[in-house]
Amino acid sequence: MRLPEIHLALLETASATEPKPVEQLADELGEDTAAVTRAAFELADDGLVSVDEETREDVTLTTEGEGYLDDGLPERRLYRAALDAGADEDPVELGRLVGEAGLEGAEVEIALSNFARKGLGRIDDGQVTVDGDGEADLDADGAADPEAAALEAFAAGDAAAGDVDAEVLDRLESRGLLERATSTVRSVTLTDDGVTALMEGVEVAETVGAVTPELLTSGEWRDVEFAAYNVEADAETVTGGKEHILRQTANRVKDVLVGMGFREMEGPHADADFWINDCLFMPQDHPARTHWDRFALEVPPMDPEAIPEGLAARVEDAHRNGVGDDGEGYHSPWSDEFARAIALRGHTTSLSMRYLSGHAVGELEPPQRYFSVEKVYRNDTLDPTHLLEFFQIEGWVMAEDLSVRDLMGTFTEFYEQFGITDLEFKPHYNPYTEPSFELFGHHPETGELIEIGNSGIFREEVLRPLGVDCDVMAWGLALERLLMLMYGFADIRDVHGTLCDLQLLRDVEVVH
Repeated sequence: MRLPEIHLALLETASATEPKPVEQLADELGEDTAAVTRAAFELADDGLVSVDEETREDVTLTTEGEGYLDDGLPERRLYRAALDAGADEDPVELGRLVGEAGLEGAEVEIALSNFARKGLGRIDDGQVTVDGDGEADLDADGAADPEAAALEAFAAGDAAAGDVDAEVLDRLESRGLLERATSTVRSVTLTDDGVTALMEGVEVAETVGAVTPELLTSGEWRDVEFAAYNVEADAETVTGGKEHILRQTANRVKDVLVGMGFREMEGPHADADFWINDCLFMPQDHPARTHWDRFALEVPPMDPEAIPEGLAARVEDAHRNGVGDDGEGYHSPWSDEFARAIALRGHTTSLSMRYLSGHAVGELEPPQRYFSVEKVYRNDTLDPTHLLEFFQIEGWVMAEDLSVRDLMGTFTEFYEQFGITDLEFKPHYNPYTEPSFELFGHHPETGELIEIGNSGIFREEVLRPLGVDCDVMAWGLALERLLMLMYGFADIRDVHGTLCDLQLLRDVEVVH
């Protein structure tokens, strides 16, 4: 019998009594694991070895999980601090225990939620009481806590995923303390036929992959072993690079708007609240400007010199007193420090304010048309139509005697370029536009009405402080919602974000 060199080496290294993992064989042979695996399957086809497959779950601790090995789980630290403070006899103030347990930042909330879940005690009106029975009765090294014990066992290599209760594993994974991955382990065992072949003698065969002129003219083709090819084997899937469908659509939107006579705006993602909200006549005590909706950054505020001279004073006056003889301001608090505070923009209208004020490209004379297709950031709840960051199609037109009819006509012309002709408009309230309305489109699969944008004519309280004395109609449209109407996606998380469906992105066809 004649076999290729790697096949013979594998046959001689395999054992008839003990299955050997492919990785071990590859290490002993000094060969690539893929090459050894391929040789093993080819030998198995000839009945010389058997290949067994086993699915194995591997567990690795995350950085957070490793950090708790030395310090202990946050709830355990809170529990021990409470015991040391005598909370098993009399309630102890929570704030004191947090400090004594060394809990910081997110660890505090983690400790409180798991403290209650594990039945370690009670927290009422800021007072902590430790229970002295059940799961609360833990020993000093925490061996009775299954989650702490599992972390230590995995770190020491004393446990595999199958050795730990599935509920404990799920809990540790949901807490982000470990990661689980499934792998296939292949083991090779020499068969009786393989043993017989070795005893009878196996020679190394020189294998070639193709017939060459040299082999034919020399006659060597008679003495070589041609490599066998399995033409029915599945070929390796090779996925090449591809422009993301969202970027494709964004570029197409830009082309359409440029074709409609618009020019593109540029500006910072992190900007002063003055440009993001104050210039839009949004009162500083508006709920949307709290930390619940706004991503504030811990960086120094914008220098006063970075805002055009006199503009901040005019905007503040509009907020306090309104604009014109009949204007009404908010009479609400105003803080220069808050106006200069830096946050991630919640809309790209901050760019519109920079351009309309003349701060970006100098004073503009009507008529003007500008747009941007850029990311914005909002502290929203994730769902099929909302993300924490998304793309907004910002646009505005500066001209004399604009009306809602002009605005609706612009949308009709724009969306027709994408095959969307069933727009619906509904009146709406915005602090910065009057009149205002929202745009809706019908989802092609579900028929559901989906909000795709917000628009209106800028109020005098916005335009007058900026030095604009003509009409400006403006809008903010959602690029992802446009994508849903074009392609029929039901959940935008399938195409954008950490949970996106990679196979869907590879297979989706471009809509023209």
